[in-house]
Amino acid sequence: MRKTSYLIPVVVIALVAILSSIFVVDEREKALVVRFGQIEQIRTDPGIGFKIPLLDEVIRFEDRILSLETPLIEVTPADDRRLEIDAFVLYRIDDILQYRQAIGTGGEGRATAELSGILESQIRAVLGSQGVTSNTILSPERSALMDQIRVRSDSRANALGLEVVDVRLRQTNLPEQNFDATLQRMIAEREREATDERARGREAAQRVTALADRTYEEILSEATRDARIIEGEADAERNKIFAEAYGKDQEFFEFYRSLAAYEEALKGNNSTMVMSPDSEFFNYLRSDQGSRSEEGERN
Repeated sequence: MRKTSYLIPVVVIALVAILSSIFVVDEREKALVVRFGQIEQIRTDPGIGFKIPLLDEVIRFEDRILSLETPLIEVTPADDRRLEIDAFVLYRIDDILQYRQAIGTGGEGRATAELSGILESQIRAVLGSQGVTSNTILSPERSALMDQIRVRSDSRANALGLEVVDVRLRQTNLPEQNFDATLQRMIAEREREATDERARGREAAQRVTALADRTYEEILSEATRDARIIEGEADAERNKIFAEAYGKDQEFFEFYRSLAAYEEALKGNNSTMVMSPDSEFFNYLRSDQGSRSEEGERN
């Protein structure tokens, strides 16, 4: 009986010692075994581990992707329009040994504070760099800027044993106290751009008009020249025909010319003329002239 009473406590102590020397690492975490402040084991794979009871301490770290929301960060792009931006960050603990050495006993609170400072500085550096304007930040180029922020933040977070998985810029607002001034400046810039565009349009219109006027004058000059040449050729041909007709029958030619003159003088409503009766204009309207013409034909 006495032996049994001694044996039971020993067995209980042995079971407690065995159970306290066993620890389990979940698939969602990593672990360090620390003895008197010195790291004895690094467990990155899930499973069962062993430690010395009362001497070793198991420190567990999240192996899942963590998130961090930054406070509003004021940035000044290249066009001097101040903006307030906040970001949403996804990160994970990549190297638990380096993470432990960099953060110490500060835990997740210190890690998020350090990472938030890195992100804030890199957001200001990227969005405030030369060539990045507020329009760029609000355009589809925003994704390229977020990639730059992620790469630069990740390279600095590696010193903390962290990996920056993704960075998303969320709100992009104007500070309340600068909203009206920024709005007026945007209006002034748009009006200046519109004035420049109108000036360039007027200049282009003047060039087109000048070219059209010059082309018109050239075409008109060439057409007038060609018309005068054709008119001159036609007059020469007409005079040639008249000369040939005059040479063949002078009397008939003069008679034809008189009929043309009568037609021109009496056309339309102009049927009244005041002239001397013995004018040569009526030579072929007088009867004696007709009789002389008949005698000349009979002779």
